Amino acid sequence: MRYNVTIQETLAKTVQVEADSLKDVESAVGQLYRNSDIVLSGDDYVSTEIVANKCQPYYKSPNNNFTLIQGDCVDTLSKFKFGFDMVFADPPYFLSSGGISCQSGQVVCVDKGDWDKPTSTEEMDAFNLRWLKACREHMKENATIWISGTHHNIFSVQQQLIKLGFKILNVITWAKTNPPPNISCRYFTYSTEFIIWARKSAKVAHYFNYELMKELNGNKQMTDVWQLPAIGKWEKSCGKHPTQKPLGVLARLIQASTQPNAWILDPFSGSATTGIAANLLGRRYLGLEMEEEFLSMSKARREELENQAIRNDYLARLEKAKIIMPSALRLIADDSEIDFGVPWL
Repeated sequence: MRYNVTIQETLAKTVQVEADSLKDVESAVGQLYRNSDIVLSGDDYVSTEIVANKCQPYYKSPNNNFTLIQGDCVDTLSKFKFGFDMVFADPPYFLSSGGISCQSGQVVCVDKGDWDKPTSTEEMDAFNLRWLKACREHMKENATIWISGTHHNIFSVQQQLIKLGFKILNVITWAKTNPPPNISCRYFTYSTEFIIWARKSAKVAHYFNYELMKELNGNKQMTDVWQLPAIGKWEKSCGKHPTQKPLGVLARLIQASTQPNAWILDPFSGSATTGIAANLLGRRYLGLEMEEEFLSMSKARREELENQAIRNDYLARLEKAKIIMPSALRLIADDSEIDFGVPWL
């Protein structure tokens, strides 16, 4: 991986000037500096700081329609200006508090990592406001954003969306058709997640492929309750991310809210399911992720798509599940005619 490295040397010098105020001091010193009356030499050296630019891609697909950058999403987004057509975010749910669940018939701990540990309400709100604000500044005026969550975090997300001026369009209830059992037998089985869909501005219309969603739903209006399975074994060929979303969910929302060739941002890329779904459907993707383990998994997943047999298998599975249209009716972008012209490539 290549990095741009900035070497910043700090030099300091003390000078005396005649002035009547601090404002005049600044003006006088500025004039001396411009006139080269202040000479800086090696004797004035203080320190050197080396800064590596993390905006350099961790990985780029051969045709540049899939890019991964390692780094904090807010810090990374601050380094360039670009407007995305859609954002999907799967932020921390803050639910890793030592609970247990059942996977493949075995009792397992549900803790995901330190990044998912519960925090105070105030800290959660500040975190969600911070990343949502950064994403909003990089959305086109007619762009929309999807954010997944459970009751642990979704109400905080909703409040920050309102605070920033988003218009909430729907709250999708994803009802999992194959949820893990509740082994404590003290609660109803947890079988749903929520996905908020919002547009950047209340006054600017968003794109919605209503006709396609209706057609995929047996020519009936698609509701805001989606009965779809959780992640399948065939989606774990390169390893399993602890909060990995199924391709079916991402493929549906991408088709609903974008057109071919759209640029999609995922600020918490994880195992890059968003990017895999985007590329299968002729969209382009930028994923931001901090963990090396998940970036490596994402790269391996995208490299799999270079195998036409694997790509065809994924599309066939989505078609069989009625997530996408049959190949003869599918509209996919032609990457060969794309002018990428974006700052991270």
